[in-house]
Amino acid sequence: MDISTTYLGFKLKSPIVPSAGPLSQNLGNLKAMEDAGAGAVVIYSIFEEQIENEQMELYHHTTAHTDSHPEALSFFPAEIDYKLGPDEYLDHIRKAKESVNIPVIASLNGKSLGGWIEYAKKIEQAGADAMELNIYRLATDLDKSGEEVDKSYIEIVQAVRKEVSIPIAVKLGPFFSSTAWMAHQLDKAGANGLVLFNRFYQPDINLESLEVEPSVILSTPMAMRLPLRWIAILYGRITADLAATSGIYSEQDVLKMIMAGAKVTQMLSSLLKFGIGHISDVITQMVRWMEEKEYVSLDQMRGSMSYMNVANPSQFERANYMKVINSYK
Repeated sequence: MDISTTYLGFKLKSPIVPSAGPLSQNLGNLKAMEDAGAGAVVIYSIFEEQIENEQMELYHHTTAHTDSHPEALSFFPAEIDYKLGPDEYLDHIRKAKESVNIPVIASLNGKSLGGWIEYAKKIEQAGADAMELNIYRLATDLDKSGEEVDKSYIEIVQAVRKEVSIPIAVKLGPFFSSTAWMAHQLDKAGANGLVLFNRFYQPDINLESLEVEPSVILSTPMAMRLPLRWIAILYGRITADLAATSGIYSEQDVLKMIMAGAKVTQMLSSLLKFGIGHISDVITQMVRWMEEKEYVSLDQMRGSMSYMNVANPSQFERANYMKVINSYK
């Protein structure tokens, strides 16, 4: 049974890739992921704000102006909130490469061209096999059009592509007026892969303290419906590899995403909930299902249920909307 796949130019032993998150901060966890059957791993994100903070601190310590205001640094989250700073992140990449034999993918979480373009080169020099650009743009400017926001995504990918030679994947949110157009533009801009979709964590209000506070809610299996639909629509229409993320819990979720056209499926919430060994359990069940259905490889099923291959493509579009709504009993 061949459950290998290719992603960003690498041959992976399985399609399961732990996504960026706290588990990858520990080198022992990375080794456990590899042993459980992960095909690659995306290590936790380095944030643009961290890089900016480091640059501000360097400026403060090397520029002794009498009118400087070092307390301005307090506007940035404390480095302990991020666990590891920019230099430690690069060192973690080096150690990760020494610890595992599967591809190590770095994650840059940013919002602008900023200092992270230069940092992308440092990530490549540290030995990362590839990098995932997690572009987190919250469009709150009343005077900035959607076209301008979309353009900024493309410019970031083009700029990073010029700086590094390793493969680049772009982790996208679903909030575009034309997701298909954006995917096509990022593909042309040099993205080797698209990760669908990023979950933008939403704030909550604490009614006791009357403060806005972060609130992390793990994804549920229902979340996989959105990336499933768009991967099925994009399969065969762009050259970039498609990766599915959000709501990947079971072997059924993995198989559905492969049939839609995904090269890999990323997991985090399910691993936080059930442990790293869950990777092995999913692979075991996936192989069992493939044997029962007489599939010999993932390539045999990939894209078989995509927009371009199903008998009725309208099932992925609005034409199926009324049928779905009226089918509820």
